Amino acid sequence: MSETVPQNLKNHGRFDPQYHMVALTVLFVNLVMSFIFLAQHVSIFSEWLVILSIAVFIPFFKLRSYPLKVQDRIIRLEERMRLQALAPPEWHAQIFRLSEDQLIGLRFAADEEVVELAKMALEENLDRKQIKERIKDWRPDNFRI
Repeated sequence: MSETVPQNLKNHGRFDPQYHMVALTVLFVNLVMSFIFLAQHVSIFSEWLVILSIAVFIPFFKLRSYPLKVQDRIIRLEERMRLQALAPPEWHAQIFRLSEDQLIGLRFAADEEVVELAKMALEENLDRKQIKERIKDWRPDNFRI
């Protein structure tokens, strides 16, 4: 994936217009229309349309959450392996004290600063956002979902 602007804290989130705008808008309009239809034609059929219109939101959000959870698991593994390669051997036991949230935040840190940031994350109990804010040399992740 080619990025036109270098990735940083402010622009690293992914936005997929087809998913986030088109599909969500269609689902929302469908829900509104089903309520309007129910108000005009009260019946078991129109009630069922409202129920279906609400239920369609479940897979919509699940379809997004499942690959993100898999991505988080892979990031956790990658970052532990990277820290084992970069950190001094006496610090390897500390790697497993880092939370999933902290490891995900560290993925954007360059190799030169990731170990120090990991130590800071443990000592100061930093969360993902706080870690990202302290990154000086941003390592882009252009393959994220």
